[in-house]
Amino acid sequence: MPKLACAILDDYQGVAAGYADWSRLGDAVDIDFRREPIAADQLATELAGYDVIVAMRERTAFDAALLTKLPRLKLLVTTGMANASIDLDAARGAGIVVCGTRGVVGPAAELAWALLLALTRRIPEETTNFRTGGRQWQLDVGAGLQGKTLGVVGLGKLGERMARYGTAFGMDVIGWTRTETAGRCARLGIAPAASLDDLLSRADVVALQVTLNAGTRGMIGARELGLMKPGAILVNTSRGPIVDEAALVAALESGRLGGAALDVYDEEPLPRDHAFRRLPNVVATPHLGYVTDDTYRIFFADAVEDIAAWLAGAPLRVLNATP
Repeated sequence: MPKLACAILDDYQGVAAGYADWSRLGDAVDIDFRREPIAADQLATELAGYDVIVAMRERTAFDAALLTKLPRLKLLVTTGMANASIDLDAARGAGIVVCGTRGVVGPAAELAWALLLALTRRIPEETTNFRTGGRQWQLDVGAGLQGKTLGVVGLGKLGERMARYGTAFGMDVIGWTRTETAGRCARLGIAPAASLDDLLSRADVVALQVTLNAGTRGMIGARELGLMKPGAILVNTSRGPIVDEAALVAALESGRLGGAALDVYDEEPLPRDHAFRRLPNVVATPHLGYVTDDTYRIFFADAVEDIAAWLAGAPLRVLNATP
């Protein structure tokens, strides 16, 4: 039997090979670790020769149009147990099994809080000045969080963590979610906002912790940003398209918003000339929310397990099984 060709996509840091025992797959599979992102118009050509693909979260989209151009593909593994960038129905129709992996919940919320602290205490600027022996010992006066109001939009697992962090830091925490706001807030011991507009108008810091779907895409636009307090901070570590990017840039450039702490963008990797790279009131990271040692060990070990199980005829964690 000829070897199967497997691609490990978007291995940006070149670390995937060391996070799992790929030799477990033996001689059945040739593995190609690919570090560089593939342009959307090159995906069909670049991926046409693979039987198995491991996708890192939503870095590469597999829509129906692309899947029809990959006739050899039989197994698609995504890290995590949900991936909005994969058309599960189209994959099923094409005879492609889609499997997921387990993961870790906490790191994305931890990063969101780290970005908020970095922004409010001006840590990137002060650290750079410190290392370079800048013109003066201290550059700026930061802001504290105690006594400020944190508004958490979305009260799932990550939103709950953000709310608890805010409480631990002595903030007044309010929450809003599209369903069961009062009950979820009561369980967390925080105050419920009457509506999204109410939360936006009251919070000094707005933290977005919602999944991207038809109901949340563009939920924070120019109108919603205009409801926020002058000098307020927006934290988005969920997904870029939840916020109207052009409207956010305008609000930051005008100085009406105090700043933004960001880990996600409409286009990733972010273009080199993007405004978020130059605005002084933005602290941003390159979508590192889930990028931790603990997470990668689970992601890639489970990916190997998924491939081995599929080869044995008993696939695990199937995401597109026939209803």
